[in-house]
Amino acid sequence: MEEKLTVVKVEPQKPPEVVMIGSSLEDLQAAVGGRIEVVYPYEDMVGLLMNEEGKLLNMQLNRSLKDEYGQIYDIIAGTFYVVGLGEDDFCSLTDQQIETYLSKYDQPYLYIQMGKGIAEIPLHVIEPNLKDKTGDVV
Repeated sequence: MEEKLTVVKVEPQKPPEVVMIGSSLEDLQAAVGGRIEVVYPYEDMVGLLMNEEGKLLNMQLNRSLKDEYGQIYDIIAGTFYVVGLGEDDFCSLTDQQIETYLSKYDQPYLYIQMGKGIAEIPLHVIEPNLKDKTGDVV
């Protein structure tokens, strides 16, 4: 088992980033802020590691999971991690998987209850200290 895992971290309303986290149960629980849950929404050998009680704890809604028709069937609450799947445990992501999931989750969203459904509104992410041609921070 790898001691440190190279994974993609996805925080609410932020672009994803590549980070290293410990692979022990305690490290994984600390990363998600509680009991861990892993879901496997993709055919790729990855899992989404999250706080099992994210919605119950009113963690901020983060990214949606969609079916083959593009319809939202669930929304992950709180920070989650895309982790690789080994034969018996988690492993680091490959370079290709990192590229895939950085791209897949590059757009943060705001979620708003609209009647019986939820609207997914793309957020414009402002990078800190970016200046336009006039020198003003944008």
